[in-house]
Amino acid sequence: MNDAIVVSHISKSYGKVEALRDVSFSVGRGEVFGLIGPDGAGKTSLFRILCTLLLPDEGTAAVDGFDTMRQMREIRRRVGYMPGRFSLYQDLTVRENLAFFATLFGTTVEEGYDSIRAIYSQIERFADRKAGALSGGMKQKLALSCALVHQPSVLFLDEPTTGVDPVSRKEFWDMLESLKERGITIVAATPYLDEVRRCERVAFLSEGKVQGIDAPDVILSRFKDVFNPPAIVPSAATQPQQAELAIEVHHLVKAFGTFHAVDDITFSVRKGEIFGFLGANGAGKTTAMHMLTGLNQPTSGTGTVAGFDIRTQHEQIKRHIGYMSQRFSLYEDLSVRENIRLFGGIYGMKPVEIKAKTETLLQQLRFEDHADDLVASLPLGWKQKLAFSVSIFHDPAIVFLDEPTGGVDPATRRQFWELIYEAAGRGITVFVTTHYMDEAEYCDRISIMVDGKISAMGTPDELKRTYGKPDMDSVFTYLARQATRSSD
Repeated sequence: MNDAIVVSHISKSYGKVEALRDVSFSVGRGEVFGLIGPDGAGKTSLFRILCTLLLPDEGTAAVDGFDTMRQMREIRRRVGYMPGRFSLYQDLTVRENLAFFATLFGTTVEEGYDSIRAIYSQIERFADRKAGALSGGMKQKLALSCALVHQPSVLFLDEPTTGVDPVSRKEFWDMLESLKERGITIVAATPYLDEVRRCERVAFLSEGKVQGIDAPDVILSRFKDVFNPPAIVPSAATQPQQAELAIEVHHLVKAFGTFHAVDDITFSVRKGEIFGFLGANGAGKTTAMHMLTGLNQPTSGTGTVAGFDIRTQHEQIKRHIGYMSQRFSLYEDLSVRENIRLFGGIYGMKPVEIKAKTETLLQQLRFEDHADDLVASLPLGWKQKLAFSVSIFHDPAIVFLDEPTGGVDPATRRQFWELIYEAAGRGITVFVTTHYMDEAEYCDRISIMVDGKISAMGTPDELKRTYGKPDMDSVFTYLARQATRSSD
């Protein structure tokens, strides 16, 4: 038998929602196979069925020759699984996580060490560090080690690199190449086009159905409206016209003991500007953003945000900014309308104003028919558009966006950036971090942090000319690989 996975006419519904509809495909042994598609397409449900964590309503599936409904135990011994959100226990150390997963599969770290040596050896020096304290790239390596410690023959990866910088993502896929050479079958979901192209074949899922299976470039071309939407061309109205500064920082430092997470940075952002704040995991971006938003105090240096001092006026800063976290900030057990009303009240808006602006916002987002839906029931892309809209509901001077589009498909990301451009056109300053380098091209200016310092700053075209690179991904990779300190 040459197929490691055979899926035949699988369907799965949750109430009235059809997650999967008559899905069929096969994956060859040792193949790197991609599952791609927009949010809510059914990818995670399919992964869970193949890993025997969920039963289909109709159809059958086999993994490594075993039936997913009748031979669960045999399959669980043969598969490794990295779910979309890291499966690690944040309060356990690296060593404790690995030992726990080995025990789950009836083996030991010593017995499985040879199968993970190449990956685990890169983080073994942090064996006594809690998983929650690792960078995104290091968490990836630990999660992959945990998924491989029992020497599986099939590996399922549900968007394993979301929220991880481009250099760490490339390293992760290089590791997957080495696993393929060992004969391991790999099925991966990813929203990143460079990762899609590293698969041998991909299946495009949309609305629970397989729309096509072929080589990556064939599928990306055939469904270019989803995967390669036209780039946004900023109008003159979105270009910052004002010389007045929204953010000004001089010699900012944040030290934790002898470690300088942010090491003497100086920069400014104009009112109405879209400013990209880039850097690899551990470069200091989030620490710097926390100081600018009043969540953390600098060790030394000065700065103002919306005219307020970051050292002494953090409460005033919080009232004049919007903030959207990479870990999603809405209340999932409240409806769309309830979230809008709640945050309007938090921002000090009057009930009459909240009510009027809520209806306008629902129309803009085309959420009129979903106003009373629980946020938990919305696709990720919808949640992120709602979270951004709520973050600027009170018309702040500045909005801080910390990796706002992580894990979102290209078409949805483009829609999100249209909202950003619209906000900038209204005079709101946008301060954004992202690991998508195509999004970096949309910024008016960019800074790139390396080892706690700003290594480069300028417009995307200026940076490409300066470093002689064809795109921002190449610029970022060139600079990030000059880092000398560990991201941990």
